[in-house]
Amino acid sequence: MIELEARLRVVPMNDTQLSDALKAALVAKKERLAKLRTLHAAAGRPNRVAEDPNQPLPLHATRRPPLKRSVPQRPKAKTTK
Repeated sequence: MIELEARLRVVPMNDTQLSDALKAALVAKKERLAKLRTLHAAAGRPNRVAEDPNQPLPLHATRRPPLKRSVPQRPKAKTTK
């Protein structure tokens, strides 16, 4: 949107067709952005209180368990005294 506004500022005075096209594109882009903002705000996070509290959280909402080591580690050195 910033690029369209900047391009609109430097359009030659005699190029009305380009100016009209840029204005139309800017208006369309602003409308799309407003629609996306309302959709994004409406989506939000689902309310967990309204759902069944006994239902487990989805996998992507929980912490991932630590990875298991696939390479065996060296045994600890024995101390000799």
